[in-house]
Amino acid sequence: MTASVTIERVVHRYGPQTVLHGVSLEIGAGEYVVLLGPSGCGKTTLLSILGGFASPAEGRVLIGGRDVTRLPPARRPTTTVFQDYALFPHMTLRDNVAFGLRMAGMGRAERHARADRQLALVGLEHAGAKRPHEVSGGQRQRVALARALAVEPDVLLLDEPLGALDLKLRRAMQDELKAIQRRVGTTFVHVTHDQEEAMAIADRIVVMRAGRIEDEGTPDRIYRRPRTLFAAGFMGEMNRVPARAAGGAVQTPLGTLPVAPPGEGEAVLCLRPEALGRGGPCDLGEARLDGAAFLGTHWRVHLVPERAPDLRLVAQLPPHAAPGERLRLSVDPAEVTVFPAAAEAA
Repeated sequence: MTASVTIERVVHRYGPQTVLHGVSLEIGAGEYVVLLGPSGCGKTTLLSILGGFASPAEGRVLIGGRDVTRLPPARRPTTTVFQDYALFPHMTLRDNVAFGLRMAGMGRAERHARADRQLALVGLEHAGAKRPHEVSGGQRQRVALARALAVEPDVLLLDEPLGALDLKLRRAMQDELKAIQRRVGTTFVHVTHDQEEAMAIADRIVVMRAGRIEDEGTPDRIYRRPRTLFAAGFMGEMNRVPARAAGGAVQTPLGTLPVAPPGEGEAVLCLRPEALGRGGPCDLGEARLDGAAFLGTHWRVHLVPERAPDLRLVAQLPPHAAPGERLRLSVDPAEVTVFPAAAEAA
């Protein structure tokens, strides 16, 4: 089962504080959407409204074209996987997965058969007789996912489901979540504050800030061509260089770049560390090394440009290229994003 989700001008308040300011969003049936943003941006509140655990002060929520705004969680075609998996410790994994089916009145044999199919879906086909304390944290996360999918929701809501896992296991579970979503075809709406996690699993990322949507799009577009300065900075490490836009180019302390500016006047030029390399068409002069860390896939280096000694830049170098004392920097203008300086204060 799968369904589209429509969020129309949703406003939510906690007492006098407004935490969602007229949020509107369309999610396609079978799409994997990630709500991404810092703590307090409203992403978990929006997920709670989708699941029926909170009611908006204004606006509507439609699932599959049906208005569910005032329906309680039990009457919605949704299930939620929380960071705290809330498995019943005295039950087997099979009975945990079958619990929702039991509450719906399904017979024992049928619900156990479906639970076994769901456990097989998440790679735990031989673990049904075990109890939660007998399996790892990653396996408990899979059980929670199997339990949510067992009731065949139209929309699966995931609230920081990987937050309690270590880095290696979290990355493995990202791959599994995406693969499972592709197999079952259910609409997934996933909340996280982890940019890497969002880019690894999402069909579309929705960047939120202070109760509003800042940007939305594919991971590649959000990362490479963010629409706001906040989205640019939140989606990963970013070098910000003061600039001035004039005459169809951008003038910076590092040199003039042939980049189409967003109008005339003061601006902020944004460079990802991996774009600030050696061999690009636009020369930025020499820079002095001010520290380096080897991270396996690359060197992360801190640089002081000769042309702008007050700037501190971060760059990434290939793992085989041990950094020297001085580097000649360049950049491809296609990898540069420019925003009006007024966006810095917004």
